[in-house]
Order: sequence, then C-alpha cells, then structure tokens
Amino acid sequence: MSEQKPLGRLQGQSLDMPEHVAVILDGNRRWAQRHGLPAVEGYRRGAVQVSNLWDWCEELGIGYVTVWVLSLDNLRRSDEAVRALLEVITTGLRELADQRRWRIRPIGVLEALPDRTQDLLSGIEADTADIQGMVANVAIAYDGRQEIAQAARALMNEHSSGAVSPGRAVPGPIVDESELARHLYTAGQPDPDLVIRTSGEQRLSGFMPWQTAYAEYHFAPVCWPDFSRGDFDDALSVYAKRQRRSGL
Repeated sequence: MSEQKPLGRLQGQSLDMPEHVAVILDGNRRWAQRHGLPAVEGYRRGAVQVSNLWDWCEELGIGYVTVWVLSLDNLRRSDEAVRALLEVITTGLRELADQRRWRIRPIGVLEALPDRTQDLLSGIEADTADIQGMVANVAIAYDGRQEIAQAARALMNEHSSGAVSPGRAVPGPIVDESELARHLYTAGQPDPDLVIRTSGEQRLSGFMPWQTAYAEYHFAPVCWPDFSRGDFDDALSVYAKRQRRSGL
C-alpha cells in the first residue's frame, strides 16, 4: 500500500511543528473522473496517500494525525458505492495495522456501519492498541454535530446518574468545557493545530468543529490522490510562519 517518496525539504530544518495534524481527504472521485477511472480507483489511490501521510508525520515527530475518510452523509450513496468504499477503507487500514507502527483509532458514528465493517474496525483498533507510536485517528461515518450531540448526551447521563459532582454554577447540566470534551472521540488528545483540506474546497463541512476552534487552516488545490510531500511541506511551512494567539 505504501510507496517510496523522496525525503521532504523540511528535513533538518528547525520549524514549529504541529502536535496534531488533521486532514480532510477530498477529491478522490474527481481525481478518478479526470483520469477516466472508476470512482473506487480514486479511493484506492487515496489509500496509498494515507500511508504516505502517516510516514511523513512520523518522520517529522508529529504525535497525532486525524484523517477524514468517510462522512456520515457519504453513507447515503448507493449500496454498491458504499460497499466498495468500505472495502477499500478496511483493507487499507488492515495493511497499515499489520505494519505495527501506528495506534489506529476509528472514530465516528461507527454503529451506522454494517456489522462486518464494525467488526473489522474493532479488530484493527484492538490489534494496534498497545503500540506506543503515533496515534492515527480515522474518521469514518463522521459528523461533527453528531459528535458534540453524543458528547452532550453522555455528559447529561453522567449528571442524571450522579456520576459527576456539581462544579461551578452555570446554567444547565454542563459543568465545564473540559467535562464535555471528555466525551469527544478525541478525549485525552491535543486538539488539532493544523487542518488541511485538499481539492481546493475552502470549508470544513462539519469536520471536528469543537476541536478545531483555534486551529490553523490550509487549503491545498490538488485532489487528495495527488497530494505530495511537497504539498505537505508547503502546509507545514505556512503553519510555522503564522502567529498562533488562541484568542490572546
């Protein structure tokens, strides 16, 4: 699944690297269409790029990476298209898991996926849970509003059961931002510092709205299957030049 890439031009440079990079993998179908190929071939090529991205992040010492490979809305496509896409995703992740290099964490509304897919993803997560290297979140059947709603429900359930003692007085059941954040898919992880979206689209489309509140954004013009090490280095260079104030 992985292919050799030349070393990036950032190697050896002292730059402010993000701790967590999140990437919206956009443009797989458009890439396939431009090359006269079936859509599934665009996703297969995109899977190769996921492997490359993780290589690059690991090389640069980036501790967390999140890739959005399938939205909840994508499940509305035809059964045939969804089956083909899920096959590419699970096959690719199995190959990556077998490398024993990264801790792979599927995140999203996983219960919306077919039982077989859920079982495969659960196995991949379990098989890499003991790995101490980079954490790789894979957003599948993901929707940012659903994530926040799910976290809020879990927190309200905690309060109604008495599992959480009252904190500072604020209206409603939510005590503090950190309390709700404990129930997000990325609980215990640093929020993304840098969000990259490929294919030239300049929107987040509901991707991690809570976690990306203070992130820097970079919109690459190339479709995901064409995203190169040079494109990644460009995003990191732009990130390193920005002054991150986090509201201060």
